[in-house]
Amino acid sequence: KVETIGDAYMVASGVPVSNGTHHAIEVAKMSLDLLAKVLTFEIQHKPGFRLKLRMGMHSGSVVGGVVGTKIPHYSIFGDTVEIAGLMESTGQPMKIQMTESTTSILEQTGGFMYTPRGVVHLPRVGEYSTYWLVGRKEEEVVT
Repeated sequence: KVETIGDAYMVASGVPVSNGTHHAIEVAKMSLDLLAKVLTFEIQHKPGFRLKLRMGMHSGSVVGGVVGTKIPHYSIFGDTVEIAGLMESTGQPMKIQMTESTTSILEQTGGFMYTPRGVVHLPRVGEYSTYWLVGRKEEEVVT
């Protein structure tokens, strides 16, 4: 599931069909691949200018459904969506910030590297312990 919100993309895995904890693995892989690609991507009409992505990840439950009458589309709602957005907006360029809930899922797979960022204040939500997703481990990720 991908949704455009202003100049941002919201990506969700495991909706509408739940995929257990595989959502964290899928989104982590995609996020790391996007960072790797943007490092070598050059805008033709702006030589030397580099895009900088800022990404955030959070794992939790959501509610989804079809909204709209003129142009109906599937959308997701809930605290998980809000916190994922705040992970992005309080992050830093060219980094992937994630909550403890996503970090613990990735820790169980054993296939990713991350470092603690520390406690971050999220507007309207409060204090969250966050981590930077920094890469994949050499061995294959367990799926």
